[in-house]
Amino acid sequence: MVALEQLSFPVPWTRPLFVTEIDAIGRFNLVATTANGKLVAYIFSMYFLDEMHVNKIAVDPSWRRQRVAILLMDEVFAFARLNGIASVSLEVRESNEAARKLYGALEFEERYRRPRYYPDGESAIVMTCSIAPAPGIA
Repeated sequence: MVALEQLSFPVPWTRPLFVTEIDAIGRFNLVATTANGKLVAYIFSMYFLDEMHVNKIAVDPSWRRQRVAILLMDEVFAFARLNGIASVSLEVRESNEAARKLYGALEFEERYRRPRYYPDGESAIVMTCSIAPAPGIA
């Protein structure tokens, strides 16, 4: 996971941070693997009351554009619906056009810009998506 993190982000999470997130309360984290167990993607999210936030999503470069990120996000949405979560939010680098396009296709809306959000000074775009409750859940 740490190796994929380092491939995917200019300022990667450390192993201790992953351990903390895996064991933390109020988290919904998933991995995607091949049939032989090779890690190809992961998603880390947190939830509280009726809100959920995607902290991190990464897909191995050789598996990008093969719907892996969409499948992970679908799992987040399903969890949200089943748990009465009304919205999912995330930050994305302003320069990450591919991710912004993907999230837009998943019905996330760009809400506002956080200047100098990342350690390298790049701004983040905050995006949110409303979640319709699962049938039978008010």
